[in-house]
Amino acid sequence: MATEKTTLHAAKKFWTYLVIAGVAMIGAINYELFVFPNQFAPSGLNGICTMIQYVTGISVGYLSLLVNVPLAVWCYIEVSKPVALRSMVYVITFSLGLILLDHVDLSAFAYSTENGTSKILGPLVAGVIQGYVYSILVKASAYTGGTDFVSAIVHKHSPEKSFFGVTFTLNACIALCSYFVYGYQMEPVILCILYSFMSTTVGERLMKSGRSAIAFEIITDYPEEISREIIKNIHHTTTLIPGKGMYSGRETSVLLCVVNKTQVAAVNQIIHQYPNTFAIVNPVSEILGNFRKLSSSGKEIAQVLDSGDGKTL
Repeated sequence: MATEKTTLHAAKKFWTYLVIAGVAMIGAINYELFVFPNQFAPSGLNGICTMIQYVTGISVGYLSLLVNVPLAVWCYIEVSKPVALRSMVYVITFSLGLILLDHVDLSAFAYSTENGTSKILGPLVAGVIQGYVYSILVKASAYTGGTDFVSAIVHKHSPEKSFFGVTFTLNACIALCSYFVYGYQMEPVILCILYSFMSTTVGERLMKSGRSAIAFEIITDYPEEISREIIKNIHHTTTLIPGKGMYSGRETSVLLCVVNKTQVAAVNQIIHQYPNTFAIVNPVSEILGNFRKLSSSGKEIAQVLDSGDGKTL
């Protein structure tokens, strides 16, 4: 049994690294198609690398390796070894991907402000794609490198300084620098801010979309019957809390149950079958902790991304 668990854990860890490498290549293609052709610096230290490439012609791939590998080693020592290793996989794959793509003509697929219909469409698309990449990395406990490393290290030594606050400050400085690099124009600054806003917004929405749910607080005199139906038909369990009506003084029961949004109607049907039963319904933005996920058939869903600490995401 122990050997089987070890093998499963190793398989999940390998799959996690493979997913990180895959989204890193998506990130590299995103830069080639939507960032570089539109002459703006994305957020993060890769934004600085992009500006250096614009001025000197040195590939962002080489610059990214030069900047991020030492930061990843520092993060490995100071913050978290598993996170640093996963982040290193992203950084190396992303950088090598850019170096390889430099030798591939993608001009037919690239969108630039010169041949496009809108100057903001390129940064918008780039931000959406990067938001997707970011959401996958967070689920796999990895960073994109750059300012994420710096923010994590600063936060480790100065907990009073917010991780996101440090990241925002660094990105704001990068956006300001782009004003001087791209010919004293405000347009690259605005495009950088737009890219950052889209990537952050999309990333957060995608991270929460898979973990958002609906919480039911069911007040009833039939806790056993309702629990059995929820477990049998919806494949979620309930938590029973003894209750008391303060007006009537009568003993009652409160059932706590969290379900997916698509299962709300099914729970509502069950509740309506029992007299003197009602529910308080609240949205849940995220569910944390160790718990089993069940499919519609009641079977446990295997989680495929390893978080690096022996747990899965």
